[in-house]
Amino acid sequence: MVKLDIKNLNIWFGANQALKNVNMQIETHEILSVIGPANSGKTTFLRTLNRLNELSINFRMRGLVELDGQNILQINAELLRKKVGTVFALPTPLPLSVFDNVAYGMRMHGVKKDLKGIVEQALKEAYLWDEVKDRMKESAFKLSGGQQQRLCIARTLAVEPDVILFDEPCSGLDPISTAKIEEAMLKLKEKYTIVLVTNNVRQAARVAQRTAFFLSGELVELDKTEKIFTAPSKQRTDDYIRGKFG
Repeated sequence: MVKLDIKNLNIWFGANQALKNVNMQIETHEILSVIGPANSGKTTFLRTLNRLNELSINFRMRGLVELDGQNILQINAELLRKKVGTVFALPTPLPLSVFDNVAYGMRMHGVKKDLKGIVEQALKEAYLWDEVKDRMKESAFKLSGGQQQRLCIARTLAVEPDVILFDEPCSGLDPISTAKIEEAMLKLKEKYTIVLVTNNVRQAARVAQRTAFFLSGELVELDKTEKIFTAPSKQRTDDYIRGKFG
């Protein structure tokens, strides 16, 4: 089943065209990784899916993005970002306690009942509960970098999105923290659709069912991850995978 349907997507920032006629579908309960060198359009593509690009000056879009068959431009932006949550490259905890960080989004959306239960479940899904269950009143800034990133994942999960966008979530983390986040992703796809932008091709190979390769704003190739990494159909994909550029 298709969760996100992208049709003839073109994005400009002023005179610079960041995405060029992108067509693709993202399936329900899959991890789709998006790879490519710097300035390939990966993050622009990700930010399109919950309309974060609209916050940028001189942004212009042509084409269609549908979530469950509905044009995302017809969905209230705040509601869309609840349905399509984002975890950014750098952990962004709020200057609040561990508990209040996870509960923040729910309170913003007016949820008042069973906050404790929802916070606990979100922390368990983010593989963080066992490490913080006795530290719920402590400042989130006292957590390690890897713990802070999983806290941000829990904060996203608490508002019950349909889709989670990960923008290089392990870029500044050590291998142990990275492994925990990857383990969480593999479990989360049972409930959520995940789009992962990563510069780590090995990470894409480890967790993604399908992989999209972007280059200079174009979607060069989209296929099963195993095929992309062993027998890509495009020479440009093969060159990138082999490290000939990027």
